[in-house]
Amino acid sequence: MSRKAKLLERLLARPKDFTFDELITLLGHFDYFPVNTGKTGDSRVAFSNGQTYLRLHKPHPRNILKSYQINDIILILKENELI
Repeated sequence: MSRKAKLLERLLARPKDFTFDELITLLGHFDYFPVNTGKTGDSRVAFSNGQTYLRLHKPHPRNILKSYQINDIILILKENELI
């Protein structure tokens, strides 16, 4: 099983410990890369694949995503027919 498949399977299981670094890796497999959207104090992060944007708050102080963020990411990937 590829790294992408493992990360996607893990995301879809909605774990309580999915990290922001894992998200960056997974989104990179879908050609979403971080975009500089201006001065936000680095608390807000945008990812783009050239056609659509995905925006979320960078988790802090820990690197773990909140459950609503995971649900939002899954919804956006489904809406864009990537999963």
